[in-house]
Amino acid sequence: MIPLVDAYGHIAILAGVPLSFVAVIFLRRLIENSQNKPILPPGPMPLPLLGNVLAIDKKEPWLTYTEWRAAYGDLIFVRILDQEVVVINSQHVAQALLDKRSRIYSDRPYLATLEPYGWSVNFGFTGYNDEWRLCRRLFHQTFRPESAVKFRPMQIRRAREMVANLVDDPQHYHSHFATFSSSVAMSTVYGYDASARNDPLVQIVINAMMGLSMLTPERAIMLKAFPFLLNLPDWCWGSSIKRGAQTSAKRVNEMVNVPFQYVQQHMADSSHSSMVAENLQRMETQDEASKPMFETALKKAATTAIVGQQRSFISYFMPSTHLLHVASYETTSSTLMAFALAMVLYPDVQKRALSDRRATVVCNIWGISRDEKRYPEASRFMPDRFIDANGALTDDNPAEYVFGLGRRICAGRHVADASAWSAIATMLATVDISSAKDDQGKTIDFTPKFMVGVVRYLASP
Repeated sequence: MIPLVDAYGHIAILAGVPLSFVAVIFLRRLIENSQNKPILPPGPMPLPLLGNVLAIDKKEPWLTYTEWRAAYGDLIFVRILDQEVVVINSQHVAQALLDKRSRIYSDRPYLATLEPYGWSVNFGFTGYNDEWRLCRRLFHQTFRPESAVKFRPMQIRRAREMVANLVDDPQHYHSHFATFSSSVAMSTVYGYDASARNDPLVQIVINAMMGLSMLTPERAIMLKAFPFLLNLPDWCWGSSIKRGAQTSAKRVNEMVNVPFQYVQQHMADSSHSSMVAENLQRMETQDEASKPMFETALKKAATTAIVGQQRSFISYFMPSTHLLHVASYETTSSTLMAFALAMVLYPDVQKRALSDRRATVVCNIWGISRDEKRYPEASRFMPDRFIDANGALTDDNPAEYVFGLGRRICAGRHVADASAWSAIATMLATVDISSAKDDQGKTIDFTPKFMVGVVRYLASP
């Protein structure tokens, strides 16, 4: 039994930690304000200590940033607690900064959730350093445009398997989309031929991806301020964060190592070809001292490729010391979910489609893609807006910004785009996508729901 005096002492210590944190922020702000600082972009007036955090929609911050564009313009400065943030609401400004000055907009800030939850294996979160450049080079060798073409037959085959699954079991369409996305990634990265349904390695990936919902900005801020939460005993209030981190880290570790070991076990098979296999062969020619770093970088590049194919990073803070992409990675599984929703809500389009084809900087791609001046009725699904009077595509190509910009642009965008095209074209040619009906044949009304957290994606019913 803990003596009463000691118990009160522990309570006093716990109570003093947040007060100390507030005091440190306050003193830091006083010091910063007393110094000469450069002129900042316009933005809402921040509150002492809290900044603008109370004014920002916690689940969908891009909506707030888009609203502020009308008042403050395409470049906005906001303060979230002690974090300074610059929000970009314009493609023109984004390209001017993130493409033309990419050297200073390519780093990543510290995120307190990455290491505990196992997600430091994704090199998208790695700082702009030699490790990141090595990971990017390994990634680019496999997914550059001229290399991505060789995957097309496999993508078409997988798309046909997906359609067969949709016809046999339309109720679980979300699972079929996820299986298609994962199987394409597993084939290109590990040379693994996944089963059309319920594949064990694909399930390992899906289990690991479930942990992404825990990587919320709020949890990152909390762990940065109170890292002792990861050391609380299981019986203590607040220990759920630690237990969630342990579970997530275990699943991510399994996702990293199990398919990697599969490649190592099948290296002797001359027909085995994949991103990991080719680079393991290259590694054999290197000196022993550099092999551990190379293997670590290869695992990170492979894991990033798998994760990038699985979920769409619509709402996640993909930050750098000077860069934060909102909606930068439009990947296959979520793209197909959004496509299915668009076909249900706009059946007329489906019919026509059969004939066609320094502070942290936030690039608010949600706001860019819904600029009413550029796209009237921006929230309406109107593919015709990208076709001119002569039936040709206009020069307005959303791919120039939805995959990110600068040196952090999605390296796997060519394969991801080809996968989405293969799946969507195959579905349009073979199946009719419509709302579900009840026993009396009446259409079942529904309201689309989106999951938010580290990612934003369309939820399965």
